[in-house]
Amino acid sequence: MLLVLFPFLFWYGTWFGRKLTDAEITDYLKNASDKPRKSQHALVQIGERLSRGDVRVRQWYPNVVESGSSSNVELRQTAAWIMGQDNTYEPFHEALRKLMADSSPMVRRNAALSLTNFGDPASRTELLAMLRPYAITTPVTGMVKYRLKVGDYVNPGTLVGRVGTTEIRSPLPGEVLPLKRPDGATVAVDEVLVEISPDKEHVWEALRALLRVGQRADLEYVQRYARGVDGMPDRVRQQAVLTMQEVQKRF
Repeated sequence: MLLVLFPFLFWYGTWFGRKLTDAEITDYLKNASDKPRKSQHALVQIGERLSRGDVRVRQWYPNVVESGSSSNVELRQTAAWIMGQDNTYEPFHEALRKLMADSSPMVRRNAALSLTNFGDPASRTELLAMLRPYAITTPVTGMVKYRLKVGDYVNPGTLVGRVGTTEIRSPLPGEVLPLKRPDGATVAVDEVLVEISPDKEHVWEALRALLRVGQRADLEYVQRYARGVDGMPDRVRQQAVLTMQEVQKRF
């Protein structure tokens, strides 16, 4: 089974390692709206047990699907990760396709990676996006003041700057690329402020996923990494080469 992004990419400094009993998992899932972090803990435990082949977790599959439509973005991220671990459960497949339209890029990326376990090419658009820089736009009009500078590395939730009094945070990990608008400039709604470079782990996972569902039209994006990209580990280049070879064999 193709691995998907691990939860630690999403919740820095959070530990959900304490083992839960079946009764605790059931209780935590029932109170997801009131205590979302406990529900996250339960979901992570389900994912870990599922990865070990524990079939008893099937009793909570409907809860996992329900978490995929939660208003809490962390629950949706976790649910998307879990649903990729059992491609025999069709409600997971249906829920993942819906999550491809999620407002959070992290949720979409987990859903895309999980969908490849179902052999679903609907994941391709998001997988290719993982190979390209991500544009951070402003939701408001005002003067932009940056907190970071070019070359800084950001994690999800890192404060990039402010437009007026509105905080602009990065939804993804990556390196700050040259600013699209200078510090102190007046910007309009939906204007691009800065782009974030692709993260090496996201690129590697996307290339592995494209090995299964990629098409010939995707190879132009893969070739860049097959030639080698500064700052990317050699395993990324190697994976890109393998992905190209596999896609070319299929087409």
